[in-house]
Amino acid sequence: MMRLLAALLLLPLSGALAQQQSGEPSGGAPSVQSAAPEVGAGRGGTGNANQPASSDPQSVTGGPRPERVAPKPRVPVEPITAPVPYSARGGVEAGALEAQHAEKGGVISGAVSIPNQAAGILIQPEGRDWRGFRTRILSIAGAVILLGTVFILAGLYLLRGPQRIDAGRSGRTIHRYGVFERMNHWMVAVSFVLLGLTGLNITFGRAVLRPVIGAEAFTALTWTGQAVHQFLSFPFVIGLLAMVVLWLRDNLPSKVDVAWVKAGGPMAKGHPPAGRFNAAQKALYWFVVGGGILASVSGYLLMAPGLLDNVTSQQWAHVVHGLMAMVMMAAIIGHIYIGTIGTEGAFEAMATGQVDYNYAREHHSLWVDDRLAEARRTAVGAD
Repeated sequence: MMRLLAALLLLPLSGALAQQQSGEPSGGAPSVQSAAPEVGAGRGGTGNANQPASSDPQSVTGGPRPERVAPKPRVPVEPITAPVPYSARGGVEAGALEAQHAEKGGVISGAVSIPNQAAGILIQPEGRDWRGFRTRILSIAGAVILLGTVFILAGLYLLRGPQRIDAGRSGRTIHRYGVFERMNHWMVAVSFVLLGLTGLNITFGRAVLRPVIGAEAFTALTWTGQAVHQFLSFPFVIGLLAMVVLWLRDNLPSKVDVAWVKAGGPMAKGHPPAGRFNAAQKALYWFVVGGGILASVSGYLLMAPGLLDNVTSQQWAHVVHGLMAMVMMAAIIGHIYIGTIGTEGAFEAMATGQVDYNYAREHHSLWVDDRLAEARRTAVGAD
């Protein structure tokens, strides 16, 4: 009983102690914090009323404040004026110098970081000369050479007609060309004809064929012709080299050729003596071999331009290729005429390998004598 009374008496006292420890006034009234006086004149207090007593700089967190760095003084910047143009100083501007350099035949180029240094060429005056050759000189000269050859041969045929066998056909034949010789000849012939036609399309097709067949058909024809032109160059070169091996010995110049030319050659009365090939055939052989190799090498350089170190070399390769091709086509047109309708009995040599005996006796008498002597030696040896 006594303990219960003591607890009731101490209960109010413990509540008062708890309020004092929590900082709240008794009775549950909320505490109100007075506002801090403002700093500065005219605000109800002196300018340094709330400054700390210590002069040490302090941060918000209570630590030392960082020292303030004084701003750097502004550096006066003067306006930058544009330089006086070089032309106003008595000189010539770079553009004018480059134009003068180009007019004198110089090349204007820049710097490139790729292996193909030709890609840096901006202006190449030789290109204008090459374009003039390609569009004017080659076209005009090629047309004159080819059409002139056709007109001359047509006039010759109309005036004289084909050259007949004077003694007429004998009914006997003599072997002139073997199977391999004829196969190689026709491989070279077919390749050259297609090479010539596709090359003529590149030179004259835009002006001649395109207005007739239209742009789309001409484009397809030209792309196909370009591929044919490139691929057929290989059998042409192979056959050309085979001709060198097969007919080199029979086409070496001799005194007989000089006598044949002095007698008038194909225009002579009668038939001057000749071996297996007369002087005109030998000249055609060496021209085809030399010109064919030159045209082939220049053509392959155009197919692989990386083999040449500059654009000028490529342009010269095109000049050589174009001119040589035109002259070779004119020569082969003459060869086709003589070997077909121009001379009786000549086509049979490459068609069957056999020629009429009288034809061989009239055009290649010395060769016939050699063949007959060889046949007699063979017959005597067999006996």
